[in-house]
Amino acid sequence: MRTSPLKFLIVEDEALLAMDIEAMIEDAGHEVIGEASCLRLLQGLPVEVKMDVAFVDIQLAEGSSGLDACAYIREVWPQAYVIYVTGNPRKVPNDFAGGHGILPKPFVRSDVLRVMRYLEEGVFDPPPSSQPPASFVPAPALADSWSS
Repeated sequence: MRTSPLKFLIVEDEALLAMDIEAMIEDAGHEVIGEASCLRLLQGLPVEVKMDVAFVDIQLAEGSSGLDACAYIREVWPQAYVIYVTGNPRKVPNDFAGGHGILPKPFVRSDVLRVMRYLEEGVFDPPPSSQPPASFVPAPALADSWSS
């Protein structure tokens, strides 16, 4: 099924949490291609970079928003899946503002690993056969993207 590691972008303003997420991604055999703590730094990333999944917090540094980050990611990398990793899931609109799911904070390592497995299957051999953790809230667009 898997043809190569997934390439992740981490958009998180808490440095220790970003490092923890990065370690989980790499421990699962995937690659982190970039990190940003705010929209300005996200916009400074090379657009040529290829990414499969972005983990995006809702409240970012410099007063920027994960919703704006998601809009930018979907514009520049339209094939990327955006997963909000947030302690404020109620701040995500009902239509997910272009995002594909929510992983609420605080989370446990096993939840992050299960979400990555679920996304990996969805990217390389849709639809996924495994189930995400119960805490994960998929956007309706996520299932639609795998059926088209």
